[in-house]
Amino acid sequence: MRTPDKKPREDELGLFGSGPFYGTARMVRRLLVLLVGGTVLLFGLALLVLPGPALVVIPVGLAILATEFMWARSLLRRSRDRLRGLAGRAGEGSG
Repeated sequence: MRTPDKKPREDELGLFGSGPFYGTARMVRRLLVLLVGGTVLLFGLALLVLPGPALVVIPVGLAILATEFMWARSLLRRSRDRLRGLAGRAGEGSG
């Protein structure tokens, strides 16, 4: 384990840890996450009116987007908290 005052060794940096292409690699990764996560999310939204598991696909798309984007992480967290609240209230009413 390294200490904060020491410079990391090259083997600790990983594939895109530093170097001349670090910013480019990060930008490409964010773009790929946006494309894949956005496609899954849009497909899930389409499933709201089409037959299919929209309530499963939409959180998967948000989870993919949440790996790179804070807004998606926040939306996913709010959705999860809301579903837990609904599940808690449904459990109280059935007992």
